[in-house]
Amino acid sequence: MPELSIARSLNKAYKQLPVDKSDFEIFKNQLRIFYEQIERTDTEEKVKGDLMDFLKMTFYGQDYKVSPNGKIDCAIHLGSGIDAPVGVICEVKMPSNTSEMVTRGDLNRKAMQELLLYWLRERAGKKNIQLKKLIATNIYEFFIFDAQEFERVFYSNKRLLRRYEEFNSGSLTSEKTDFFYKEIASECIASVADDIEYVWFDIRKYKPFLSGGEDRKLIDLYKVFSPENLLKKQFQTDSNKLNTKFYSELLHIIGLEEVEDKDSHKRIITRLRPGERNPASILEDAMTILDAEDWLDRVPRLSSYGVDREERMFNVALSLSICWVNRVLFLKLLEAQLIKYHKGDRSYSFLNPSMIPDYDELNKLFFQVLAKRPEDRQTNVSSKYSKIPYLNSSLFEMSQLESETIRVSNLSGGELPLCAGSVMKEVRGGRLPALRYLLEFLDSYDFSGDGSDEVCDNAKTLISASVLGLIFEKINGHRDGSVFTPGAVTMYISKETVRRAVVRKFNDAMGWSCRDYDELKDRDLDDLRKANEIVDSLKVCDPSVGSGHFLVSALNEIIRTKYDLGILLDRDGRRIKKQDYCIEIENDELMVSDADGEPFVYIPGNPECQRVQEALFSEKRRVIENCLFGVDINPNAVNICRLRLWIELLKNAFYTKESGYTELETLPNIDINIKVGNSLLHRYDITQDISEILHDSGISINEYKAAVSDYKNAHTKELKRSLERMILQIKSGLHTQMGVNDPKLLRLNKLKGELHNLKAPQLFEASKKEQAQYDKKIKDLKSRISRLQDEVDAIRDNRLFVDAFEWRIEFPEVLDEYGRFVGFDCIVGNPPYIQLQKMGEAADALAKMEYATYERTGDIYCLFYELGWQLLRPSGLLCFITSNKWMRAGYGENTRSFLSDKTNPRLLVDFSGVKVFDSATVDTNILLFEKSPNTHDTLCAVTSSHPRDVITNLGVYVQQQGTTCRFSGPAAWVVLTPIEQSIKRKIESIGKPLRDWDINIFRGVLTGYNDAFIITTERRDEILSNCKSEEERQRTEAIIRPILRGRDIKRYSYDWAGLWLINTHNGIKGKIPRIDINDYPAIKAHLDQFWDKIKTRADQGDTPYNLRNCAYSDDFSQPKIVWIELTDESKFALSTDGLIPLNTVFFMVGKHIKYLLAVINSSLIHWYFQHTLGSTSGVGTNRWLKYTVECIPVPLIQDDAEWESLVDDIQKYKRDSKDSAVLENIIDNKVFDLYGLSEDERAFTLNSHTKR
Repeated sequence: MPELSIARSLNKAYKQLPVDKSDFEIFKNQLRIFYEQIERTDTEEKVKGDLMDFLKMTFYGQDYKVSPNGKIDCAIHLGSGIDAPVGVICEVKMPSNTSEMVTRGDLNRKAMQELLLYWLRERAGKKNIQLKKLIATNIYEFFIFDAQEFERVFYSNKRLLRRYEEFNSGSLTSEKTDFFYKEIASECIASVADDIEYVWFDIRKYKPFLSGGEDRKLIDLYKVFSPENLLKKQFQTDSNKLNTKFYSELLHIIGLEEVEDKDSHKRIITRLRPGERNPASILEDAMTILDAEDWLDRVPRLSSYGVDREERMFNVALSLSICWVNRVLFLKLLEAQLIKYHKGDRSYSFLNPSMIPDYDELNKLFFQVLAKRPEDRQTNVSSKYSKIPYLNSSLFEMSQLESETIRVSNLSGGELPLCAGSVMKEVRGGRLPALRYLLEFLDSYDFSGDGSDEVCDNAKTLISASVLGLIFEKINGHRDGSVFTPGAVTMYISKETVRRAVVRKFNDAMGWSCRDYDELKDRDLDDLRKANEIVDSLKVCDPSVGSGHFLVSALNEIIRTKYDLGILLDRDGRRIKKQDYCIEIENDELMVSDADGEPFVYIPGNPECQRVQEALFSEKRRVIENCLFGVDINPNAVNICRLRLWIELLKNAFYTKESGYTELETLPNIDINIKVGNSLLHRYDITQDISEILHDSGISINEYKAAVSDYKNAHTKELKRSLERMILQIKSGLHTQMGVNDPKLLRLNKLKGELHNLKAPQLFEASKKEQAQYDKKIKDLKSRISRLQDEVDAIRDNRLFVDAFEWRIEFPEVLDEYGRFVGFDCIVGNPPYIQLQKMGEAADALAKMEYATYERTGDIYCLFYELGWQLLRPSGLLCFITSNKWMRAGYGENTRSFLSDKTNPRLLVDFSGVKVFDSATVDTNILLFEKSPNTHDTLCAVTSSHPRDVITNLGVYVQQQGTTCRFSGPAAWVVLTPIEQSIKRKIESIGKPLRDWDINIFRGVLTGYNDAFIITTERRDEILSNCKSEEERQRTEAIIRPILRGRDIKRYSYDWAGLWLINTHNGIKGKIPRIDINDYPAIKAHLDQFWDKIKTRADQGDTPYNLRNCAYSDDFSQPKIVWIELTDESKFALSTDGLIPLNTVFFMVGKHIKYLLAVINSSLIHWYFQHTLGSTSGVGTNRWLKYTVECIPVPLIQDDAEWESLVDDIQKYKRDSKDSAVLENIIDNKVFDLYGLSEDERAFTLNSHTKR
């Protein structure tokens, strides 16, 4: 039985957080009371009450309900009400009841059997997937089981689940619980007792620490009972949650704010509104200097920063501001690291107002201190900054933008008012100089990286690298409303991708056939160095790298995988043994602890600490240099990504033995692995053969690779510049030769040659037939040359191709010695979601790339799937999180065909209905595919109707809920269980899609300005009373028609809201003339009140008074089925009274209308639409669009009289406000009969259908 101590069981990131002293004092006081209460254990009820009192008075009194729940002795609910899901189940026994209480040597006692039954009732009976922990206790000893352990060992036991269902239904010999315990639970627990993991402690052990003043020894007890542990509540450094307080105040200091974009509803970062701007903020200060001294005109390619001067000024200033703030944040992490290494010695603090009083000194710190080795620093700065190490020249080299415009020393540095709700208290006057504000603000937080498990007065909030990463992502994506990818998602994607790739690598290198990672772990990896070489040969790329979050997660996963395989070595080739250290990824951070579960602490010079720290640094460095690559179109993103990778190395920076442990090991130049460019655009095809080019030009790929390798370890600017020139010369040579040998250009020249030969004088006169053939050939060649010339010119001259990224040659690490593009092992990321039709010229450029997935109405992320496939080596793996619209939307057909035909989808997680991103409403999915033939067996899971915290346990969820699906062709990709797949097959084989019926589907009227054209009954009466004659009144009354809005529609009925449409239609050509407003003076007078609005609206007819063209306006008067576009359930109604639908309504006209109404309103079709056709709006509703509704398969029928009668009766019931449920159930059963569903399929459909 794997038994864990409290220290080893706690989340490592949470364990390292300090405890607030006031909260800790409350806990200690309640613990004293608890000890006093449990001195007497008269009855089991008293013991239960004592435990519940303790839980309520410490952590769970206000926000969580703590009480018995049915047979459960004590339950902690995930909310304050009894209806909230149960999160923790406690089974409490008397201390004297030794026969029923579990022991460390025997878990198979009644207490455990009861826990199993209660867990089954919650998990299988109530479908509660939010259970966190299960506890068995005799009030002294506590056995705590993670609910994930129960999932692993019990929920996967199909026999147990079947036996429980049989017991629960009363079909077994006895319904008594003792029967379940003895005949079912006992046997099951016995089979897993040696495998199930649990935490054990005896609370009596901690009693002496209360009176002995040993608070530190009580911290583990405090944390094990806390909601952060028992309920897995998010804590302050959680990488899935943005620290909004830190983030908001940092934006304030920069001069930015986050707002919601009205059109996209995304949270975007923008400049403060004019009245709220302060000239002392970093951004405004920079903009003032740029403008006053005309620096903007010196920026190369200024147009890339915006469309006008103001936008360009903002973006240039923002780029500079981000650059400076990023450096300061990195230095804050460095400062915290130095202080920690030297046991809290504050003399290593350098980022404070006394050391850095102004921007001039900050500039000096950047370029005269950090960019130079100690021996190269000037005397006047060397003594002041003697304790600041040299790390790497690239980190603090002047950026190109700084060299072309201004440095941080140019800023004036005025006073800035404190942000509302500032973390800084008691600042006189509420204002500070901007730089001092920034430094003191940062000093109000703890940047030590992993914190410390101590009790502190007013403990500072910890800002870890992962928390900073979220902030980097948000600021970096300011224009597009970019969102940060939760750490749980990047960790899951990295783990799935890296481990699968590692298995393939070992199979290829060793000739093995391991089916999965577990089989690889069972192999004997005796040759440790060779095993390391295999893992180190991995090549992972993020083609839209953003802030580098995915690469950081991949880095951690590769290190963790090495440790897990037992091949993680120190610099001398000795193994980092599992019995000595535990390396885990918690909270998106690589956590190292010793055998007792205590965090590893680096002590400079200590032999063992030095060995482990150097090993981690060396491994990270090797992986970053050799395995990780990224590209982004945004230079800010690239700089942030580089910074994040440097930060990961900084965490394990060590003092070198050679320096007497006074100088830190320098960081590599990793900037060459992370590059700026438009990933989707390239002039040269990835598969283009350049072997002849290399031979003819004398360029050596090995020389190119060597130069890149040398660059990464160059530690002087001179050497770097020399290597940069060499690399640039090699790439320029390749560019030139590839341009000359461009297949399109060669093809063009060949066609021109053919044309030239055809035009050459002929010896003999041609016949008429020959002349005609000759002229046709000439014309055809000219046409082909013209088209190809246009393509070549468009790519050569298009300014958008200036940012094109040449994958073919940019990363020599993925080229073989002959220059062939080998490709990456893994492509990971979260590509941007931008509609192509909103991209203008940029979309035109992408169209020229001839992506098979390109669809003008589609989204740019679809192209990244195809690009990723191109970049992979054979059998390589791609894993993205993207919008899930491609799975069902019309624009996704090309993408679905491409993925089916070109890839082997291995994993698909559809987050339909679960909001993965805090600030985005888009539904997402994770897709992992292999570059190999499709085997049509994709492991799939869908998270709809599950809580958001499912993302924190994705691996377990997919394992438990996964089903296998077969995807092929352009048809919608839908994740269904076997019974759901059976139902879908029956519906589609028996039904005929509505688009093939004799019906038409249209959208309602779009006025362009509802305030003018939609009026109340009172306003209608006023307009009619203003008519000058009876004839005018009759004409006017005829074109004011009752209108139906989406919100008015219910199932089988609607409630007209008394609203009318002024139907000044634009006519139908050749059939109905346009309404002439001059014939309707009263209406004209009404519309003239809105003239300024109606004259500029986009949706208008020939005049502003007319509605836009509507070719189907005749159909408004037909009997029709009407429905609302956005709704959580099917709401179809029949309209026979001539109401005109508004644009939020779709309507259907044609034959068999009442029969169709009954079928599409049924529970079965609702299920089918929701699970196979509908796309969600992002706010919990389905979109019942024309192109999806017309895909609904409905069986043909000869006689629909009975159906019409049922619909008539339902409508009558609705008019009389009677319950029509019985009639609707009759229709449900008739529909089931139509499609031939079995009893099980009928029950499943009804059970899964959303209750009306």
